[in-house]
Amino acid sequence: MSGTTTAAARCRREAGAGANRWVVLVVLCASLLLVAVDATVLHVAVPAVTEDLTPGAIELLWIVDVYPLVCASLLILFGTLGDRVGRRRILLLGYALFGVASAVAALAETAQVLILARALLGVGGAMIMPATLSILRQVFPDRRERALAIGVWSAVAAVGAAVGPLLGGFLLEHFWWGSVFLINIPLMLVSLPVGRLLLPESTGDGDGPWDVVGALMAAAGLFGVVLGVKRLGGGEAPLSAFTAVPLAVGAGLLVAFVRRQRRRRHPLVDLKMFSRPAFSTSVGCIVLAMLALVGLELIAAQYLQLVLKLSPLETGLRLLPLTIAAMAAGLVGAKMLHRFGPRTMVSAGFCLTAAAVVMLTAMGSHDNAPLLLTGFVLLGFGLEVTLFGAYESMLSEAPQEQAGGAAAIGETSYQLGAGIGIALLGSVMNAAYAPGLASVQGVPASDSAAAGHSLGEAYEVAARLGGGSGEALRHAARDAFVHGLHVTLLVSAGLLLLGAVMALRLPRVMDCEAAEEGAGVDVPAPRGAEASLRVESVG
Repeated sequence: MSGTTTAAARCRREAGAGANRWVVLVVLCASLLLVAVDATVLHVAVPAVTEDLTPGAIELLWIVDVYPLVCASLLILFGTLGDRVGRRRILLLGYALFGVASAVAALAETAQVLILARALLGVGGAMIMPATLSILRQVFPDRRERALAIGVWSAVAAVGAAVGPLLGGFLLEHFWWGSVFLINIPLMLVSLPVGRLLLPESTGDGDGPWDVVGALMAAAGLFGVVLGVKRLGGGEAPLSAFTAVPLAVGAGLLVAFVRRQRRRRHPLVDLKMFSRPAFSTSVGCIVLAMLALVGLELIAAQYLQLVLKLSPLETGLRLLPLTIAAMAAGLVGAKMLHRFGPRTMVSAGFCLTAAAVVMLTAMGSHDNAPLLLTGFVLLGFGLEVTLFGAYESMLSEAPQEQAGGAAAIGETSYQLGAGIGIALLGSVMNAAYAPGLASVQGVPASDSAAAGHSLGEAYEVAARLGGGSGEALRHAARDAFVHGLHVTLLVSAGLLLLGAVMALRLPRVMDCEAAEEGAGVDVPAPRGAEASLRVESVG
């Protein structure tokens, strides 16, 4: 190719004759939709599960948390294993395990069986998530097409997260709580044969043995860190042994894992990827974006239900514009990335999200539907633009042979950012909320202290007190919560602006010459075609 060829022209090169890669994208998006739905579908079923299985408080906590906890812990293990033994193989095994675990969860008669089934679902999810991204990285070697594919992929993720509670609510109105798991089985029965026929198999370079000890160290370390962070987010005291020990052990194992990888000739995860500014910056942007978003979503849901007195369905509908805006951003993200480049796109996404967060500080004790609609639309669009640009840059910077490991690092960053966000912003919220209830006239100090734990508990105390004291406590708690919400929003805006500055380390333009020479993957042709198509990058 001549030196006069422009970057835009290079972006328009055909990656190969494999139009079938778009069929592969459909299959991968179906996989992602399943995992995304399952991550949220149980939330609305918790009351029914509690009534039927009567789990203890600790068992109920594990029923909800064990899925994301196990999934986050095993992403690196299965992502790197897929690089060695085959990404499609790991994906299909994940399909099978997801289907079996769903059947066990649906038919569980005790809390312990449901916890085990949810853990197995987490294992299946950890197999599926990095495999979808790494196969996508292989099938779309042309960066412009890959950006479009990632946009569709991220839009589907947004749809899945939103559909989960709505689908769960519909099923619970007509069937028993186990039906929220049974929906996975027919999808898996279709996905297994279709995936076997249409998905390409691909691996990394395969040099040296797979580091089993390192993989287990990473899994145990992430388990400890994520568990500790979740306990902090749940209001556990930082010095509690159940919080401090998992954090300390997990952090120690991760440090040992990093040192081990640096010493090995054939590391499980090539840490040299982090020496590339675009890769390390993208990972940091993912963490910061999720840190700001998840905590805000949790607090916004409490505001809508406890302050504005909206029903769960009304709350979901109020948050729906955020998801629709995120879908739109995913679908137009490829064009934006090509036109503006990663640096401008991600930094502008952070700034737009920060502006939306500051706008939402105008929320008060009374409903302001136009403000909420505008703020949530800007928030969803800005955040998805940020995540899209960061994911695309991260995958494009990673070598193809490390695609599974890179995808696992991205998904792990996503999970860690979400967990840290709940813990950090939850702590900020509590610190700003509790002092407002320290001295409410006519309310005993013990009741004020109990009300300072959460707005829901404050309402319970107010109902018990009754009369003028109860009403005074109710108003004080609502005002204190709104004040805490404003403080939390401002902290989030600061974190988002920090992300905008961090994003300035990303490349200014979208480099479409970064395809690896000779890298390719076979994409099976549709039935009746004479030969399979070859998708390969042009050196």
